[in-house]
Amino acid sequence: MNELKCPHCGKTFAVDESGYAELTRQVRDHEFDKQLRQAIEVTELRLKSEQEKLNSKLEQEIQTLKSQAEKADLAQQLAIQTALRDVSKERDDLKSELDRAGLEKELLEKSLVERYESQLKDREGIIERLQDFRARSSTKMVGEVLEQHCSNQFDMVRAAAFPRATFGKDNTVADGSKGDFIFREVSEGEVEIISIMFEMKNESDTTKSKKKNQDFLEELDKDRRLKNCEYAVLVSLLEADNELYNAGIVDMSHLYPKMYVVRPQFFIPIISLLRNAALGAVAAKAELEIARRQHVDVEAFSKNLETFKAGFERNYRLASDNMADAVSEIEKSIKALEKTRDALLKSANNLRLANDKAQDVTIKRLTKGNPTMTQRFAEIAKKSETLTDVQEEGAD
Repeated sequence: MNELKCPHCGKTFAVDESGYAELTRQVRDHEFDKQLRQAIEVTELRLKSEQEKLNSKLEQEIQTLKSQAEKADLAQQLAIQTALRDVSKERDDLKSELDRAGLEKELLEKSLVERYESQLKDREGIIERLQDFRARSSTKMVGEVLEQHCSNQFDMVRAAAFPRATFGKDNTVADGSKGDFIFREVSEGEVEIISIMFEMKNESDTTKSKKKNQDFLEELDKDRRLKNCEYAVLVSLLEADNELYNAGIVDMSHLYPKMYVVRPQFFIPIISLLRNAALGAVAAKAELEIARRQHVDVEAFSKNLETFKAGFERNYRLASDNMADAVSEIEKSIKALEKTRDALLKSANNLRLANDKAQDVTIKRLTKGNPTMTQRFAEIAKKSETLTDVQEEGAD
């Protein structure tokens, strides 16, 4: 039996093992439930706190994302507005350019039409006048009329457009040929700016054999080269229905260098075009002319220098040869004199030896080994002594 005391009333009562076990179980279950509830409450509090923290963090992230989204939306709107503004500006600029281009095109077309109509009227007028002349002129007179027309056209603009130019008939026959007119213009420094050989060709409607422009190009190129002209121009009314020549200035340089074919209405324009193009090269031509003159001066100087050098070299060679001969002769003379000197030295030495030997010569030496000469010299000495004594006595 187990005794238990009530915590409230203080009474003690006995409990058997089964009852004790039941009470223990109840107490344990109660404590467990209590602890469980407490654990659940703690867990719920912790979860609630974490949930609040998570909610706060999520709220912050949501606010951050909203802020970023608002900023991105604002930046996008600004970018869209900028792009729209740029596109609008480009559109306006393009529209303005298109309008301007359209206006320029319209003005250009109008100008071209007016120019073409003017040229057409001029050509038609020229054709009418020339046809009228043709009807009343021979073939020779038709050609002369075209030449006179071009000459008159040039005289009309000579003073204003070409004050330093000459334009006249080519009257010099070279190699059996000559052109019609030659145009030349020089700069203030007398440097030629441009030169053009002109040939005028026309034919009457009644002419049976119709010529072509190319039939005259070879002869014209020949005249250009013979007269030292830079360009050649055929002013022609031949092949009146050929659209190539009727269109304007025709460049024939693929056949002959610096060759052109024009209708009479382009006579002055071709001179202006070629002359204006040549003006850009005036400075270069002037420098080239100066360089050419300097080159001529240098060549003359070089030639004179070479002549002087050749003459000097010849004189030097002759002088050198003469000097070599003189030196050779001097060397020969020196050698001869040296030989003479050596011979004289040897002679002097021999004379010295001879003199020394002569000084050493005595009668005794000469008569040594020669009894005859010894006796004779003794006799002569004796006579000499006797003669000396006699003389001394006579003196006394």
